[in-house]
Amino acid sequence: MERKRMMENNLYVDIHVLQNVPPSCINRDDTGSPKTAKYGGAVRARISSQAWKHEMRKMLGEILSKEEVGIRTKKVSQMIADAIKSIRGDIEEAGADKLAAKALGIAGIKLDKEGVSPVLMFFSAAQAEALARLAISESKDKKEYQKALKASPSVDMALFGRMVAADASLNFDAAAQVAHAISTHAVHNEYDYFTAVDDLNQEEESGAGHLGTVEFNSSTLYRYATVNVAELSKSLGNRTDKAVKCFAETFIKAMPTGKQNTFANRTLPDFVYIAMRTDQPVNLVGAFEKPVSGVNGYMEESESRFREYAGKVYQKFACEPAQIWELGEKDMIQILEELKASVKEKLSEGGGE
Repeated sequence: MERKRMMENNLYVDIHVLQNVPPSCINRDDTGSPKTAKYGGAVRARISSQAWKHEMRKMLGEILSKEEVGIRTKKVSQMIADAIKSIRGDIEEAGADKLAAKALGIAGIKLDKEGVSPVLMFFSAAQAEALARLAISESKDKKEYQKALKASPSVDMALFGRMVAADASLNFDAAAQVAHAISTHAVHNEYDYFTAVDDLNQEEESGAGHLGTVEFNSSTLYRYATVNVAELSKSLGNRTDKAVKCFAETFIKAMPTGKQNTFANRTLPDFVYIAMRTDQPVNLVGAFEKPVSGVNGYMEESESRFREYAGKVYQKFACEPAQIWELGEKDMIQILEELKASVKEKLSEGGGE
């Protein structure tokens, strides 16, 4: 009975991706080398979740309206002042700046001497406008300001969360999680030795104008992300189904752009498996704990390993997904529309309420 109740109240969407990446340096460490991780006793290519989420947020800004995406900035006072000026066209810039700084102070957000936040702040357009209206009304009620900062979150704020160190009550817990991508096989970083020619060199002047090296690797990546749909619906309400669809689309299509001009490595996934779950999210990276050994490539064996491991997990430890979509059986547009409709239907039935 307890397990059944848990399943009725839980709703997750897991996204599993296998993606081939040619020679590249997508995500670098502090020495300029491609990031790696040791897993299953072998060194794997790694791309951090932060790198992928950054590109996903940028893509969300392209497929959603300005009102639906947030702004992350230290210049939060300027953002509020601009909102004040858009509401009250007769106010001078200095007056708007003063009102904005005062409003943020009441809300509990500290600014430095230059009027800049010492840390990045994440605001939705609706939250900025609400603060601007409170500032114009000269409200001094801290609870009203904090209420404005908790209402009307943007889609990306609800998905990826917001942390305000100065006041934890303003935090938003992330409804989505993105794993670090790792290669399904062992990798060994390589070096590209390159030269550049000086166009004004005379014929008698031999040699290159510049010499250098860049480190790179190539890999078949396993990528995983999950969305807690029930948690997301608490923040977004009837916008949840659209948000899940957009999250899935950006996770599938976005790609970090490190050294993009050097390698032109942008690819799309070779395998996409989306599972709607009513028990808990399940990362299936265990399929690759033993590195895939590629003789004629890694993708075919990686997909086979994934399917075999998923079957074992469903049989022994976790419930079968309530619904599964695979790219290839249907095209991406159809899958995303079906996912959106299914999320909406599940929420209307009470799952995640």
